[in-house]
Amino acid sequence: MASTSTAEERLQALGLSLPPITPPRGSFRPYIVSGSTLYLSGKGAPLREENGLPIPKVGREVSIEQAHAREVALHLLALTRQALGDLGRVRRVVKVFGMVNADPDFTGHTEVINGCSDLLVAVLGERGEHARSAIGVGSLPKGFAVEIEAVIEFD
Repeated sequence: MASTSTAEERLQALGLSLPPITPPRGSFRPYIVSGSTLYLSGKGAPLREENGLPIPKVGREVSIEQAHAREVALHLLALTRQALGDLGRVRRVVKVFGMVNADPDFTGHTEVINGCSDLLVAVLGERGEHARSAIGVGSLPKGFAVEIEAVIEFD
């Protein structure tokens, strides 16, 4: 098992840092620990303009890269570090579930969520490899382009 410094060193080598954690805006927790399993609530990256413009759709106004799945992965890692105190405790990312706020004709959902999956593997190595689902939806809260949740086993 890799140590926390390994995950932190990989983040640094990628020129990335974990973002600050914001409290949830509702009656739920950002994560739940049950036994040796960590359940991360869905996290998204908003695209809604402050001036009230219509929410853009992935595959229409927003590209795969602009959907920010990679940034969501950083938030999931930040929550993991907060919950476990140490990314070195991650045994395996078990499952990732990604929802894409997509144009009805868009079919690149897996490519969008690859941004998250690829970053988890880049930071955690083999421990970041996971089962995954990626679906398209008609809308997401707060104008998110994507919302991603994860299940993680830890020591």
